[in-house]
Amino acid sequence: MAESGMCVRSSRELWTILLGRSALREPDQIEAELERNGGRLLQGLSYYNTPSLSSAERLKADKDVAQPLKDFGLRISKLLGLDEQQSVQILQCYLQEDYRGTRNTLKTVLQDERQSQALLLKIADYYYEERVCLLRCVLLLLTYFQDERHPYRAEYAGCVAKLEKDLVSNYQQQFEGLFNAEAPTWETHGNLMTERQVSHWFTQCLREQALLLEVLFLYYAYFEMPPSDLLTFARLFKEQGFGQRQTNRHLVDKSMDALVDRIGYFSCLILVEGMDIDFLHKCALEDRTEQHQLSSTQEINKEMDQMLLAFGDICHHGPVLLAWVLLRHTLQPVEAAAVVRRLGHTTLQLGVFQYLTDMLQALGNTANNCTASTARMCIYGLLSFVVTSFEEDTLGSQQYLISAACEVLAAPSLAELFWESKPNVGLEMVLDSAVGVFPHKTGPLLQLLTALLADKSTAKRVYMFLDKMSVYTEVYKHKPSDVLSREDETLWHRKTPKLLYPLGAGQTNLRMSQGCYGQVCVGQEGYVVRWDYSYSSWTLFTCEVEMLLHVVSTADVLAHCERVKPILDLVHKIISTDWTVSDCLLPLTSRIYMLLQRLTSVINPPVDVIASCVNCLIVLAARQPGKVWSSLQHTGFLPFGSTPLTNMAQIMSAEGMKAGNYGNLLVLIEQPRGEYAVTIAFLRLVTTLVKGQVGSTQSRGLIPCVLLVLKEMLPTYHKWRYNRHGVREKIGCLILELVHAILNLSPEGESHGSTPSLQSLCIYSLANTEAGQAVVSIMGVGVDTISMVLSVQPWSGSNDGPGQVLIQMVKLAFSVTNNVIRLKPQSDTISPLEQALTQHGGHGNNLIAVLAKYIYHKHDPALPRLAVQLLKRLAMVAPMSVYACLGSDAAPIRDAFLTRLQSKTVDLRIKVTILEFLTVAVETQPGLIELFLNLETKDGNDGAKEFSLGEWSCLAVVLELLDSELQGQYWCPPLLQRAALAFIHALWQDRRDSALSVLRTKEKFWDNLSAPLFSTLPSPAENTEPCVLESCAFVMKIIGLEIYYVVSSKLEDSLKAALKRLSSQRRYEFWSQYVKELVCAACEGEEEGVRSLPESQMLISAWRTLLILSTSHSDVMHLKEDSVRQKLFMDILEGTKTTLSTPQSVACLRLGSMLATLLLILLKQWKSVLVFAPALLPVLSLMLDSVLQADQQLMERTKAKLFSALISALHIQGLNGGDITQLPQLLLCVCETVQDEALALIDSTRHTTQRNDSQEDSMETDVPRSVQKDQRDSVCVLALHLSKELCGLDEAGEQWLQVMRKLPVLPSVLSALELSLRSTHNLYFTEAALHLLLTLARTPQGAAAVAGAGVIQSVCLPLLSVYEGPANGAPQAFSRKPLDAPCWSGVYRLCLSLMESLLKTLRYNFISEALDFVGVHQERILQCLSAVRTVQSLACLDEADHTVGFLLQLSSFCREWQFHLPQLLRDVQYTGVCAHRCLLCSPLKGGFLFTCTYLLHSKKMLHHYLQAKNGEALPQGPRPQRVVPHTSKEQPLVGEREEAESKALQAVQCSLLKILSKTLATLQHFTPDCCQILLDQVHTHTHTHTHTHTRDLTALYTRLLSDTHFTPDCCQILLDQTAVRYCRTRYTHTHTHTHTHTHVTLQHFTPDCCQILLDQVHTHTHTHTHTHTHVTLQHFTPDCCQILLDQVHTHTHVTLQHFTPDCCQILLDQVHTHTHVTLQHFTPDCCQILLDQVHTHT
Repeated sequence: MAESGMCVRSSRELWTILLGRSALREPDQIEAELERNGGRLLQGLSYYNTPSLSSAERLKADKDVAQPLKDFGLRISKLLGLDEQQSVQILQCYLQEDYRGTRNTLKTVLQDERQSQALLLKIADYYYEERVCLLRCVLLLLTYFQDERHPYRAEYAGCVAKLEKDLVSNYQQQFEGLFNAEAPTWETHGNLMTERQVSHWFTQCLREQALLLEVLFLYYAYFEMPPSDLLTFARLFKEQGFGQRQTNRHLVDKSMDALVDRIGYFSCLILVEGMDIDFLHKCALEDRTEQHQLSSTQEINKEMDQMLLAFGDICHHGPVLLAWVLLRHTLQPVEAAAVVRRLGHTTLQLGVFQYLTDMLQALGNTANNCTASTARMCIYGLLSFVVTSFEEDTLGSQQYLISAACEVLAAPSLAELFWESKPNVGLEMVLDSAVGVFPHKTGPLLQLLTALLADKSTAKRVYMFLDKMSVYTEVYKHKPSDVLSREDETLWHRKTPKLLYPLGAGQTNLRMSQGCYGQVCVGQEGYVVRWDYSYSSWTLFTCEVEMLLHVVSTADVLAHCERVKPILDLVHKIISTDWTVSDCLLPLTSRIYMLLQRLTSVINPPVDVIASCVNCLIVLAARQPGKVWSSLQHTGFLPFGSTPLTNMAQIMSAEGMKAGNYGNLLVLIEQPRGEYAVTIAFLRLVTTLVKGQVGSTQSRGLIPCVLLVLKEMLPTYHKWRYNRHGVREKIGCLILELVHAILNLSPEGESHGSTPSLQSLCIYSLANTEAGQAVVSIMGVGVDTISMVLSVQPWSGSNDGPGQVLIQMVKLAFSVTNNVIRLKPQSDTISPLEQALTQHGGHGNNLIAVLAKYIYHKHDPALPRLAVQLLKRLAMVAPMSVYACLGSDAAPIRDAFLTRLQSKTVDLRIKVTILEFLTVAVETQPGLIELFLNLETKDGNDGAKEFSLGEWSCLAVVLELLDSELQGQYWCPPLLQRAALAFIHALWQDRRDSALSVLRTKEKFWDNLSAPLFSTLPSPAENTEPCVLESCAFVMKIIGLEIYYVVSSKLEDSLKAALKRLSSQRRYEFWSQYVKELVCAACEGEEEGVRSLPESQMLISAWRTLLILSTSHSDVMHLKEDSVRQKLFMDILEGTKTTLSTPQSVACLRLGSMLATLLLILLKQWKSVLVFAPALLPVLSLMLDSVLQADQQLMERTKAKLFSALISALHIQGLNGGDITQLPQLLLCVCETVQDEALALIDSTRHTTQRNDSQEDSMETDVPRSVQKDQRDSVCVLALHLSKELCGLDEAGEQWLQVMRKLPVLPSVLSALELSLRSTHNLYFTEAALHLLLTLARTPQGAAAVAGAGVIQSVCLPLLSVYEGPANGAPQAFSRKPLDAPCWSGVYRLCLSLMESLLKTLRYNFISEALDFVGVHQERILQCLSAVRTVQSLACLDEADHTVGFLLQLSSFCREWQFHLPQLLRDVQYTGVCAHRCLLCSPLKGGFLFTCTYLLHSKKMLHHYLQAKNGEALPQGPRPQRVVPHTSKEQPLVGEREEAESKALQAVQCSLLKILSKTLATLQHFTPDCCQILLDQVHTHTHTHTHTHTRDLTALYTRLLSDTHFTPDCCQILLDQTAVRYCRTRYTHTHTHTHTHTHVTLQHFTPDCCQILLDQVHTHTHTHTHTHTHVTLQHFTPDCCQILLDQVHTHTHVTLQHFTPDCCQILLDQVHTHTHVTLQHFTPDCCQILLDQVHTHT
């Protein structure tokens, strides 16, 4: 690969892949990468070649590389001493991954000398990192290739097997080359190789040496080292002085000491591992030492002896000498005795055990650090063999040995190995030695046992070990008097019992009984006695704590603290490892609170012991937060408040807050010393208590603690004094972890009282105080600082180094800030935190630019992801332009974002986050999204602008992600496709026309976009990926938006083809079935917690939108088949039923509410399709029952939707003609709802009325909202309408009566109706209630029930409030609103109709109530009749129509009317008669009847009245629907206006005609028959003056003919019609037959005939067009009969044949009859005149 020159994959990228942090995570992908890069891994650093002429020539001949890059590659080659082709490769990789500019800026940089030099230095840093990453890859393979828990173990093992042969030789040569390399100079490497760059080069050299040795050490930990290699490495390391005799040691400075020591550590470990001490120990125990590989290598052993005898001047020699001493002493104890003695003495002089402790500590802890674990394993074998082989007294200080043993046993696996080993072998002997001095010296034993705690099994072993102690060691300076002893003083015998601790009576103590024997040993300290005494160490530990409590204020406190601290550390470790032991340790843990109180109160408190106490409480608080909190409150350790906390201002002022003992300790002790053990423990304790979420009491108590952190620690911690590196970052992390835990508290754990919660305190503090500025400073660290800290870390892969801690702190700052912005209450003023986040700074110094540049970070993928998430949050809520904040860095950052999106190895979550950020930016950041869209414009052929994709357009990446051919590839998983579709959907939703125009025209765009809709998804019962559901939802939404906004003729052909395939391939049915199953699965799995429920709801919502759209765009969507529509509807019905049948699930009920909306829309839009559908009412009734059992407040809107759906279904059921078997139960449910809602409405209305009355003179505005709202679609109103429909179906009224017997529905409704009328509230309810009552009143039983419930009391008097003004009671002006607009005048009209219906149905049973109603509202009635002349609005005419209709029914009871209301009767009669007289006499006097007739006759006059008196051109007719223009915005409006005027005029004429007919029918009850009047006149004139009468009649006839408005004569018209009729029927009817029918007809002639004619006219008037009306009105005359006949004749010939001749025949028969009766008394002239006229017309 080196020879090939160019490598696609950089070493850093390869390392990221092997770590599992990239998109390549499948084992076969990892194997492929290892196979592809195996040669590079084997070569190691030698993969990078030196410059050569051949390489330069090949680069020169390469035409694929631009010349500027070639030239710059040569400069890189000279600076780094690197192969020319590889230099260009490094340049290309750098430009791809780390370059922070654009291609255009790169050209400028390469041409500018100063900028190109800076670029060279950055590329040098990148090259150094590449070399390190290459070694880290090998190190990673050796770390996990035998780890069964690692997912890639097999792949790693296969690669290591290939590397095994030549790895050591290659890496050893590279190590020697680095050690002997000459430092570069400016003469050899150019002018840029300054002293600083030379130092940088040497630091890199040391780091590479350490990594190479680390690789070799791990390799030899798994593979045996040949003796020859051991000798070779020994010579090499001796020559190099274990890293201290570097060739360029003059370049070593203090900052490189850690790297030099690391080289020495690994040199030492390689030699010790090469001696294979573990196997040697095993051979020695089994007495087979000859099997060791060095047992037969005498020459090598002698040479090693000679070489090692020269060791001793460097501390790194100690472990090597110790291991060689063991080896030589074991293999050749006699021959090598002198060498062993001499080397052993040297080893002890070097302080080998202290060195081992320091080395293991420097290598780091064992958590995720294989090198440290392997090193401990190596040293464990060494120490075990040393202790087994030599006496402990000969090994130097016991404390050093125990410290080294504790450091070794820190590896968990070694602790388990220790307990499983044989007794009295290895480090078990050190434990026995520590037991021998216990409890005189508690430290050694407790340190060992603390280190041996690894898991629950070891914890139980340690507990039992200490619980059953058999030796008690004491030291006496003088022999006590209460013992007996032997003469040699080797054995003591106790004469009396003894309490071992001077504690008071009743306290825990140890009592040594009489007769105990003790072995005595005289030492430097005096008599050391080991009593044979059995006891529990846990009781002893309790006594030790009690002793400390007694001496806490004395001078002995420090000595006792030294004894107690190991006890507390052991307790902390054991309860952390196994919580079940905590109950047994209760005597100890319960005393910690008192100990904490006492120790923190002294003048010079022991900080380390206090920290140990707090650490124990942390573990206890994790399990028992409430108990720990209540006990801590009495210690005074934590901050507290002395006054109750009531508001945020008081809290922030810290009024009444006390810092507690901890606050004093922090200020007085820790800050001056620079050590913060207690602070670290305090922060962890508070965080643990917060996560415990005990309740509101704890939250209020923790406020002082959190306030101390936010107010005193977070803003200033970075200014404190620190003695050790990394502590500052650790404290910062702990503070942010506390804040992060508070911000993520669930609502149940927060207080809900008047005191602000912990969460609100944190939000306010971070948003408005210096604490927020401190968090901003942490986020502003920047990617460059983090990279620098990572680069100077001496170790390779540790997770607890300063760089990792810094990264963790910045990530926490991102998360905290994001949560603060998310949870902060909405405010009109910008907070200081938001201002700091969004302020603009010059030269990219603002925080937005810093956040965006975290995209360049490569080490931890979570860091750039969290930074982009915070950017997304700021883009959503902050009033600023991200594009403006980025400034000149905008284009480079865009390129970096798109590079991450295009990369096939970048972590998937980063890509998803970037797309989510861009999705938000579409709506909130127009400038930024235009930058990312990068669209290029050019003028098209028609002059319009055409758009195309630029080179750095995000659309190109998104289109690639949507390519259906690439779906399923590892770099395009479903989650990433979902994010891309969300971005496309945002473009469509925001109507980004420029981007949409490009996307629409892209080849296969619609095919790729719609591909998810044609994919086959697994059953919803299986685990479908949620992102797949979201992807399908976004596709549906995008297609829906396109169909809605774009005219069908302009839709792309590919989209039309896709829509057609949806229909032809039956995908509508598939998705309908899938959505139904998805709904069912969501409801079935709700109790188990379905993780994809939000995604399922999203898909269901998108499907709902698509179906709603199909109701108006069925042609485009090819959804026109009735069977398909019916299938879709029934699936929706079944899904809705399933969701609403789960009343205990809130999520399912909400989903059901959403589906109910769709169900209602489809019911109204697909009526014709659903006519033949299966029964709808049973399913809807079941759904209603379920909803009524659920939470009523949650289901308010759903109930309304179901009521509306039931109404629509009832209409459809009527069309089907089916029997509604479920009517009783449905009617009962609805009536129960009506009753409940009516009662609730009464309470709500009363509350509203009282509140308005009480606030009439008040300025109060904070009032509770009314629970019940009066709306057109409210539950109460719709329930009333549904009741009306159900009552209409119950023709017999039996079901309704049964419900009335069970429920007092009518009294409740009437009570609410009365209250609503009196207060003029609840208009919609009032109208609905009156409609229900009106429906009931049409049947005798219903009318009786309504009347019996007291309808007249509820309506009569309260109705006055409807039309009387609230101040003076004056009648309000007549409404000019449209007839269909809800208004109180409509309520009055409904009341009139109700009275009319009740009177018509009940007759005499309701006459008194009707007369009462007329008497109360007589003024309004008369005013209405008089107002027709002045107001011709449809509402006014409709009221007049209802009034006349009511009077028509009332006119049948003239006698009762005359008796009760004579004056009103006279007024009504006078109005009618006066109108009649005015009609006959003069039109100038005016009158009700004349006005109607006149306006009907004169179209122009009516049009003039409508314009002049109503103040508007025409009454509002039916509103035309919105029509989307198809071709042009300009439409001819003249024709539309004329048509609207014609329709409106026709509506007024129809109303006038109805009024006129009812008026004539009413007046008929007050006047005799028309023929009777004529005959009376004839009879009178016959007996008095025959000739005079004839002359007068002729004069009257002539005067009538001369009248201008009566042409032709009324009688003439009648006679003409009669003659025509006679001609038609003269052969079928005889005179006698006609005479008989005439008498019968005359007796039964009533105004009903006119009403029939009127209904016919009204029906045909709405059916026929304006043309027919216009033709009819031209021949209209004021005569009523002519009007009726012409209307009938014009509109329908059938009606004319059945009705008109009968009317004329009746009138003619009357004339004919009376002529025959009175012929003998009639004068011949008059009869002759009439008969002649008849004869002539006939």
